[in-house]
Amino acid sequence: TVARILQLVESASEKKTRMENFITRFARWYTPVVTITAFLLAIVPSLMLGVPAAPWIKRACIFLIVSCPCALVISVPLGFFGGIGAASREGILVKGSNYLELVSKLAVLVTDKTGTLTKGNFVVEKIYPAEGITEEEVLSVAAEAENGSTHPIAKSILQAYQEGNFLKVELLIPDKTENRSGKGLIAKVGEKEILVGSGRLMDDFRISYTDVEDSAATICHVARDGQYLGKICIADEIKESSKEAILKMKMEGVKQVVMLTGDSKPVAEEVGRILAVDQVYSELLPAGKVEKVEELFRGLTENGQQKGYLAFVGDGINDAPVLSRSDVGIAMGGMGSDAAIEAADIVIMDDDLGKIPRVIAIGKRTVRIATENIVFALTVKILVLLLSALGLANMWAAVFADVGVTVLCIINAMRLLKKS
Repeated sequence: TVARILQLVESASEKKTRMENFITRFARWYTPVVTITAFLLAIVPSLMLGVPAAPWIKRACIFLIVSCPCALVISVPLGFFGGIGAASREGILVKGSNYLELVSKLAVLVTDKTGTLTKGNFVVEKIYPAEGITEEEVLSVAAEAENGSTHPIAKSILQAYQEGNFLKVELLIPDKTENRSGKGLIAKVGEKEILVGSGRLMDDFRISYTDVEDSAATICHVARDGQYLGKICIADEIKESSKEAILKMKMEGVKQVVMLTGDSKPVAEEVGRILAVDQVYSELLPAGKVEKVEELFRGLTENGQQKGYLAFVGDGINDAPVLSRSDVGIAMGGMGSDAAIEAADIVIMDDDLGKIPRVIAIGKRTVRIATENIVFALTVKILVLLLSALGLANMWAAVFADVGVTVLCIINAMRLLKKS
């Protein structure tokens, strides 16, 4: 993990903001222009007007010292590295200064549910067996299919089986398993074929089932050899920080918070209601999430111009495509998959959703300080350049306009390292 973080920090310098790129391009043209101007200022008046050359050479030297773009090319990148440093001190890894600039201008934040807004700590809440089937049989068949799986829902079923107050037998490891994305698991245990998953998995095998009306829990239907055995209701706990984090995001200027999830509509809507999410889209496969993000992107575009930026927050391997597609991908680094962390632009190392409004605030502060440095440096330089061309500025003024302004801009950029 440390090696990966070091690699990401090193590569962060390659991902510059538009502001940094502007300064680089500006310096590329600005430097030769002022050098040629200083040269002309030194020789043209004496050649054309026949005046002594020494005073004009002195003016040209002062002009050249003032024109040095150190304040701009040092303080602006330093400001953004200061912002990255401030974020890292709070457990937020920003992979490039461009993402710090983008996150300061977020209009829409799209988030996954499980493991992001919720803890991902699933617990079996209730079991509804079919007629003639016991709760113990439903749970033991489901546990047999899920044995060996690392999925959070599988873990909750296995834990409930181990803690159950009934006669337990040693579970066999399935001979073969097939995961159907967004639907569930098909397991071959000996001669038995066991299905554990959503209603869509039952539909695929034409097995009739019944849902629990208005349940805020995830429903896992269980079938064996084509026979429906019952359903298991599994609840997930909402993170304590989620509601406050969403409120703070809106205070930081995020206009819309959208939740995308593969969970059922009742579960998604209940979580969305509790957390005051603006829009909820449920029962989505990974490809469906990408489609919804594309749809939200179109809503942010007017006359071919992007009106704001979109961020996606996720933690699972199935979130990686959406994290890559969004303007800013934010991954939960604690419980998040390697694929999600790799695809993301910002990583929250301790899975605290409250860090997102914090990184938005750091991004805004960084952009503000960088803008202050640009305006201050250019204003002082233009003023002293005019005075030096007119012979009204001495060498001390030139030194201040170069070194003095650079030092002041660096000190201003270093304010980012101070906690606010």
